Order: sequence, then C-alpha cells, then structure tokens
Amino acid sequence: MKTLVLVIGLIGICLAAARGDDERRTPDKDRYGFFIAGNRTWTRIPFKLHSNLIIVPVKVNDSDTLQFILDTGVSNTIVTDPAAFRKKPLILSRKVKLNGAGEGGTLTASIAINNMLSLGGLRAAHHNLVILDEDILKLSEYVGTPVHGIFGYEIFANFVVNVDFQRREIMISRPDKYHYRKRKGDRYPITIQDTKAYTDALSVFDGEKVMPLRVVLDTGAGHALLLDRSRSTAAMPIPEKNIRAQLGRGLNGVINGSLGRIQKIRFGRYEMDNILASFPDSIAYGMKLVNMPERQGNVGCELLRRFNVTFNYPDQYIVLKPVKRLMKESFEHDMSGLELRARGNDFHKYYVEKIVEGSPADMAGLLEGDEVLFVNNTSAHDLTISDVYKLLQKGEGKEISMLVRRNGQIVIAQFALKRLI
Repeated sequence: MKTLVLVIGLIGICLAAARGDDERRTPDKDRYGFFIAGNRTWTRIPFKLHSNLIIVPVKVNDSDTLQFILDTGVSNTIVTDPAAFRKKPLILSRKVKLNGAGEGGTLTASIAINNMLSLGGLRAAHHNLVILDEDILKLSEYVGTPVHGIFGYEIFANFVVNVDFQRREIMISRPDKYHYRKRKGDRYPITIQDTKAYTDALSVFDGEKVMPLRVVLDTGAGHALLLDRSRSTAAMPIPEKNIRAQLGRGLNGVINGSLGRIQKIRFGRYEMDNILASFPDSIAYGMKLVNMPERQGNVGCELLRRFNVTFNYPDQYIVLKPVKRLMKESFEHDMSGLELRARGNDFHKYYVEKIVEGSPADMAGLLEGDEVLFVNNTSAHDLTISDVYKLLQKGEGKEISMLVRRNGQIVIAQFALKRLI
C-alpha cells in the first residue's frame, strides 16, 4: 500500500479541557476545550481507514460533515482544505506562518477563533482553527477520499484513546474513569514532549546487531517504520537493497527518500520480520526538525494497525494487544511501479502520476497521465485507491490487467507483479 507521512511542526494555540468536578457539571454550552457531551464518561467514534490513515467525521459549527485525519502529535486543528468553508466563511483573526517537514518553503495560514467541533459524542467549544491559505497538501488526492483537515493532540492529551483498527472504532474515556486491565494488552511507558508521544519499546535487528530506538508514535503516518538517519550518531544504515521513492508529504511539501527492508523488529515483546522501513532525505525531514527532542524515527499505522492500541497520555503509557491474524501478515510495497493520484468530484478517478523506470507497469507501456478505468475487470469507480494498491501488492507473479484512457483512446496493459524491494 502507498503510504502517507504527515510530519507537522506547528504553533501552539491549544485550549486544554479542564478536569475538575465543577467543570464536569458545567453545561455544554459554557465549556471550553474538548469534552464528552452530556457529562458522560466515555464515547465511541467510528472511523474509516484510508491509506493507513485514521479519518473521522467532524462538524465545525453548523458545517456539513467534514473528514479529518486523527494525528497523535499535531498540536492544533488544521483545516487543510479552505474550500470547505466557502459557503459559510469563518471569522479570521490573524495570519501566521507554519513550518514542517518537506522540501518546500514556509506556508501561510489564518486563525479562526471561538468555534465548536462535534465528533459523535465528543465536543470542543471555543476552539481555534488554523486554516491554510491554500490546499497545498492535497491530501484527498493521496488518500482517495475528501480530507479537509488534521487534528489530534488535544484529544490524546485530555482523554484515554483506544483505537480498534478491526472494528474501525475509537473509544474515548475520561482518564479518571479508565482502569487498565492486563486482558487489554501489555503496557509500555511513553514520554510526552512537544505534543509528541515517544516510546523506547522498539528495537531493530540487522544481522547480529540489535539497536534499541526511541521513536514517535504517529497515527498521522501511513508507513510501518521511518528511520531518521540525520538524528543519531548510531543510525541504522540504509539497506544495500533499496529503492528511491516519494515517501509522503509534510507541511512544507514532498518528502523524498529510500525504502529498504529491516531483518526484524521487536515492538514491545512482539517480533515481526522483514519490515519495510522508510529513510527520508535529511533536506526533507531531519534538517526541518532540528529543535525537536532526540529520537531515531517514528512508527506509523501500517505497524500500529496490527494491534488494538490504547493511548494514555495523561498517565504516560500505551497498551498494545496484538491481532493474531495480522502479526504474520507480510509488509509489502507496490509491485507494479505505479504511483496514482485520485481526482474528480468523489476522488474515484485514478491517474498515473509516476512510473518507476524498468518496472512491470513501465514495461507494459503505461504512461504518466493515463486514467485507470478497470483493474482486473473491476471498474476503478468501484474501488478505493487503497483497494487498487492492495491489488498491486498481492504477490509476486500475480497477473494484472488494466484498461486505461489515454488522449481519448482506450489502451489495455497486462503485466505480472514483481517485488521491487
């Protein structure tokens, strides 16, 4: 599956939810920050998983339902698609500049204050929004479904958050009402610094060498493991067999780098073999994060989704309960050489953005700009972009047939998948 990494360093404009008993008795309309409506102690929120990213339904004031990526470490609520509020513009107070990962320059945004957010039974009152002046990230094209924004840290900071990837459901509980039980999984300590959750519970194996790592837990990343070689003197070398790839997008543009395989990792007490790891170029990643605490990389949802995960920022630990059938599932990358973008009103039109030279898709004659109409006799409109990528990583030797439109002409391409990494 193609993965998306969002690495965003932002200004801090957070209104933390108060936790005293008086606050819990305050009427909803008079509360500040995030809270569970009706003085309840917990609530459940359904989510969709697209390109290994957690996407939740959100309403801002009286807006239509929008879709936001839930990111463990993004410090503010960011509206990435300003067009979402063209019909009902928000009141903007001032301009700000934003910096983050990627090879581009500084972005500009506006602040909208005193808004109400609704996510099922979760609310945020008198809430600030950071609204990008331009949809520079174009997340919808990568994810294949409308994406209007990113948020998360304030929720994790004020509640215990359980992410059940199998049920596609998030359970949010008040910390004083959550009680850890061993049947919920194994507990591991985390440290919260600059809105990010760090853990030392991960080690990588390469031959006979074992290397313990400090990593960020990052639900805003679709990859399994990212290793930042610019941040450590004892960095894991890039594997000899690797491929160059566009690893994702940060707030300041594209993140380029290399993909390679790590022989084995241990996450908590669980071992997994032949892990795909991303190695970003320092110009796109490490050099932009020089003022952040020491760590060697981050863990994304391609790894986290193999567990039922509970984040307890207030008491500084996570709980990992493995999903047995997923622990042996292989970590795979696209085997076609295609990179797609979703466009159209419903983001169900898929176009070839890039082709790896010498790959099966390249040898079959596919070209950049081709519109994918059918994949193995299934209409592309009936598939999500994640579904298409799953078909393109089914296994070496798997036959793929594509019907594409090129300059008004219909072209058929057939090829066998080949593991590129």
